[in-house]
Amino acid sequence: MFAPSAGVGRKLDEFNLSITQLKNQGFEIKLGSLVEVNDLRSGSGKQRAEELSLMARDPEVKALLCAAGGDFLIEMLPYVNFEELAENPKWMMGYSDPTSLLYILTTKYDVATLYGANAGSFDLEELPEWMLAPLEVLQGNSVVQKSLKYCDPQFRKGPAVYETENHWKSFSGDLNVTGRCIGGCLDSLKDLFGTPYDATRSFIDRYQSETLIWYFDIFSMSAENVYRTLLQMKSMGAFRSQDVVIAGRVLFPSSETGMTYEDAFKMALECKVVMEADIGHTYPRMVMINGAVAQVSVTGTQGCIAFDLSNQ
Repeated sequence: MFAPSAGVGRKLDEFNLSITQLKNQGFEIKLGSLVEVNDLRSGSGKQRAEELSLMARDPEVKALLCAAGGDFLIEMLPYVNFEELAENPKWMMGYSDPTSLLYILTTKYDVATLYGANAGSFDLEELPEWMLAPLEVLQGNSVVQKSLKYCDPQFRKGPAVYETENHWKSFSGDLNVTGRCIGGCLDSLKDLFGTPYDATRSFIDRYQSETLIWYFDIFSMSAENVYRTLLQMKSMGAFRSQDVVIAGRVLFPSSETGMTYEDAFKMALECKVVMEADIGHTYPRMVMINGAVAQVSVTGTQGCIAFDLSNQ
C-alpha cells in the first residue's frame, strides 16, 4: 500500500478501520513509509515515486493499493518508473487523484488497473455488498454490479442514509453494449491530455476494432469546464460514433452560465451517453477495470456493469 497523493494521518482512525476490514476479508497489508503522514502531500514527488517502486519490486506485494486521493499526485509523475511497473504487473487500485497513475499504466503500457476505491475506502463497521466488488476483483473473481434502488448524491457510505431514487439516464433509451473500458476522474484526466504522459490516441488505435466504454467520475468541475474538456477530447479523436460514455453523479455540481451537465454532454458528443451512473465519489459506486472488456446494460432507469475476467 502506498500514498501517491495525500497521507492519511488527518483521518487515521477511519483509515485503521478500513485496514481492519481489509484484513477481515483475508488481505495481508504492508504499509509504505509515507502512508500515515498527516499532510496533503505524503512526501515529495520523488519520495512518493520511490515508495511506489519499492512496493512494485517487492515479491511479497501482490497488489498496489493507493492509500487516499488528494490534489497533487501529478507532482510524482516525472519520477515514476512506468517501465518497471509494466515489467512487474500487479493490480493497482485507487480512485480520484490516483486516476493519473491508473490511466497512464493502462493506455500507455496496456496494464489493466482498477478504479473505484482507495485503501481507506472501507471504513465501515459492516461492508455493504457493493463495497465488496473491488475486493472480489483483487481476488481474481468476475463481478456483475447492478444499480441499487436508492443512492446518496453526497459523500456518505452508510446505506441507512440513502434516500434519493437511483435513476440512470441513457440518452438513447435502453442500452446493451460490450466494449473495452477506460476512464477515471475527469478532474485529473484533463491535466494529462496533451502532455508526454498522454497515450489516449495510441490506446484508441490499439483497440480500433472494438467499442470503447468511456467512464467519467466528475468531482467538482463546473458544467462549462466539463463541456470544454469533452470538446478537447473530441478534437483529440477520443470519441467515435460506436463508443459509449458513462458519467457518474457529480459530487459538487456548479455552473457559471446556467449550463447543466446534461447540456454539456448532449452539446459535445454524438455517441451514446449514460449519466447519473454509480461511478465516482457518491454512493453506491461500482468498480471499473481499465483495459478490460465490460458489458453495460441500461433498462429504464436501472443499470448493470459486468466484467468477466476469464475472457480478458
